[in-house]
Amino acid sequence: MNSRLIMEFSINKENNTITIKREFAASLSQVWDAYTKSEILDQWWGPKPWYTKTKSMDFREGGRWLYAMCGPEGQEHWSFLDYIKIQNQKSFTGIDGFSDKEGNINNDLPQSNWEVEFSKLENNCLVSSKITFSSLAQLDAIIEMGFKEGITIAMEGLDSYLESVTKK
Repeated sequence: MNSRLIMEFSINKENNTITIKREFAASLSQVWDAYTKSEILDQWWGPKPWYTKTKSMDFREGGRWLYAMCGPEGQEHWSFLDYIKIQNQKSFTGIDGFSDKEGNINNDLPQSNWEVEFSKLENNCLVSSKITFSSLAQLDAIIEMGFKEGITIAMEGLDSYLESVTKK
């Protein structure tokens, strides 16, 4: 990551939230597509050597993204994101959690509400994500799972993807 780009990660245990602000050296439309098109998400969402495999994606209000985080030894950990509100190239909100391969929600693992906003910064794009959990226990559980490390590696993967498409 270019050290001049914004990268902020904060945890607020009083409000059960994680806030991430991340700047990318690409246009808003390129970054929006990277977050909203499964064929691009599959190239960067997840910490290497893990990768993402989309089973289905219906990017619309009321739609769902069902995907697996796949490990180097064949592991599959299924997750979903249910889209609630979408403002084209501005923001989307959704409920994120763990599931089985068929999309049945695993209520034993944390769920969260994601509010993701996209802003143009000169030639770059800033993505601001606020992730809210229903309890401190769920927030602590996701942190213990290595969320900060994983999302940081994923963002670096998005940097690499964006660099490859902006050079074309």
